[in-house]
Amino acid sequence: MRSFLWFPAVLLILAGCGQRVPGDTEARILMMGDSMLATHSLTGRSVSHIVEARIGEEVIDRAVPGARMIYALPITGAAGLNIPKQYRPGKWDWVVLNGGGNDLLLGCGCMFCNRKMEQLISEDGRRGAIPGFVSRLRQDGAQVLYVGYLRLPGLASPIKHCREEGDELEARIARLAELDAGVHFLSLADLVPHGDGSYHALDRIHHSVKGSAAIGKRIASMIKPEPATPD
Repeated sequence: MRSFLWFPAVLLILAGCGQRVPGDTEARILMMGDSMLATHSLTGRSVSHIVEARIGEEVIDRAVPGARMIYALPITGAAGLNIPKQYRPGKWDWVVLNGGGNDLLLGCGCMFCNRKMEQLISEDGRRGAIPGFVSRLRQDGAQVLYVGYLRLPGLASPIKHCREEGDELEARIARLAELDAGVHFLSLADLVPHGDGSYHALDRIHHSVKGSAAIGKRIASMIKPEPATPD
């Protein structure tokens, strides 16, 4: 019996992560994904908070730590661990999205992941869970900004062994973006200077507040480019 006592607590935590979408919202930007976008949400310094501050508009943030693109459990999936189920139809101009890293890390340990990779997205970017979900978002009229993962060049990390799989995943997502002018891929591979650990938390997996600010700045510049300064 005790083994099930954790379940309501998990649901409560998940319910507090993804932001509710009010029926009368005028927000035009929706954010979904995993901890890459959800980190620091409780302190008001998540990526979505940074984007809101920089563009001066509300961002509905439904990202949940640990979420996957492919997730079979129905209850916790509906609570946010399934990224496609984070989606709520609306008059979105932009959907900011990330995901796939947990599928590779937790689903196959970033080893012998060819089958999982193909389930996520084919080599040409046309088939799989990610293209299917992106297609649905585009059919609803939104531009899609797919955000890549932060790197930690020159320093050790618990997920360093996932680098090749992560690079391949993002290369395929970039090909997907090339197929549709309304789909944009934002790479963060060059964001962190070599040997600089200040963009990451102590676990060297998730980003620090500084990293959150840097990621949010790049996303904001894609949604609302800053005017060019005269020479």
